[in-house]
Amino acid sequence: MHVLLALVVIIISARVLGAIFQRFHQPQVIGEMIAGIMLGPSLLGRIAPGAAGHLLPNAVAPYLSVLAQIGVILYMFLVGVELDTNLLRSRSHASVAISHASIIAPFLLGGVLALWLYPRLATQDVPFTVFALFIGVAMSITAFPVLARILTDWGMHQTRMGTIALGCAAVDDVTAWCLFAFVVSVAHAKSGQVLVTLALTGAFIASVLLVVRPAAQWFIRRQEQKRLSTTKDTVVVVCAALLLAALATDRIGIHALFGAFLIGTTIPHDSQLAHDIVRKFEDLVVVLFVPVFFAFTGMRTQIGLVHGWGEWTMCGVIIAVASLGKFGGAFFASRLTGLDWRESTALGILMNTRGLMELIVLNVGLDLGVISPTLFGMLVIMAVVTTLATTPILHAVTPVRELELVERSETIPA
Repeated sequence: MHVLLALVVIIISARVLGAIFQRFHQPQVIGEMIAGIMLGPSLLGRIAPGAAGHLLPNAVAPYLSVLAQIGVILYMFLVGVELDTNLLRSRSHASVAISHASIIAPFLLGGVLALWLYPRLATQDVPFTVFALFIGVAMSITAFPVLARILTDWGMHQTRMGTIALGCAAVDDVTAWCLFAFVVSVAHAKSGQVLVTLALTGAFIASVLLVVRPAAQWFIRRQEQKRLSTTKDTVVVVCAALLLAALATDRIGIHALFGAFLIGTTIPHDSQLAHDIVRKFEDLVVVLFVPVFFAFTGMRTQIGLVHGWGEWTMCGVIIAVASLGKFGGAFFASRLTGLDWRESTALGILMNTRGLMELIVLNVGLDLGVISPTLFGMLVIMAVVTTLATTPILHAVTPVRELELVERSETIPA
């Protein structure tokens, strides 16, 4: 009964708060993120502990955990399906340079920040190397789906700047997840087994790219040539493939979501199969599973653990370092690749969007014991603040109308 009641509260709260944020020209996912945090001990548990104990008692946490993990696996699979690999090749020199700069700069700053945070907020049994690598990755994430949603809502996704931003975010996504897989493998593996884990990861990626991807493309060509619709049997095969891939990467030691994401990328995003899968899966994943993940994250987020000027100062420094690394790396790389200062500023602001992707990373870090609950709370605040700030700062600094005027002036022959 409590699980069913909790699901009702979660999906309604997420939908209502998401709609409110949409009214203020913010992506709906931000409202859903905040709804999850509000249902946890940070707000509801503090102001109405009796209601929180009835609506979301601790006893439901294991069930929500299973649903949240399944939701993340399905969500990352959909991200892989919708990933336009052509964006990785369009304006390749600019996209690769900007995206890698926006990963390297915050990653290095995160490593430096780890020197300060480790003696204060790290758990006792985590090696500094693993801690520093994780903080670097946490600083480097860009939420490709949220960024794409912002560009689409503003009608910028087909502009030159929007295309560059999507290309950068796509390259960033793939690179950051590969880097994160490496960090998780190092954290998971026992002494002397890191190389084995990395070798198995490489073998798995090669088998997917060399065997699964050609098979998927052959099946899609055959389906489109015969004008066959996507049947339930096809969906069964797809579900079995993504779950087996998730199982394989989980057994290897780099988390189940990587296998699901990689299988998703084997399906061309513009194929009929991709459209049918997204249509069949997306509503259930977005309406049910993702809000459950946010609520589960909210139950683990205890903002009350961040207390006193010292710890709130640390939280502010984390937000500043994350923003400076992302914005600075993207801005200077954009200028070096020939973009003007207005487009470079807009790109730097967009690349600082984190959202759901960051929360996925943080939950894995908490599960592995790499970060403490206090640092987890600080990093969740950083994820929410940087995502929440993207749209108003972008609107204030580089209005869309001015960006469009810049593009028109560059396309008009002299």
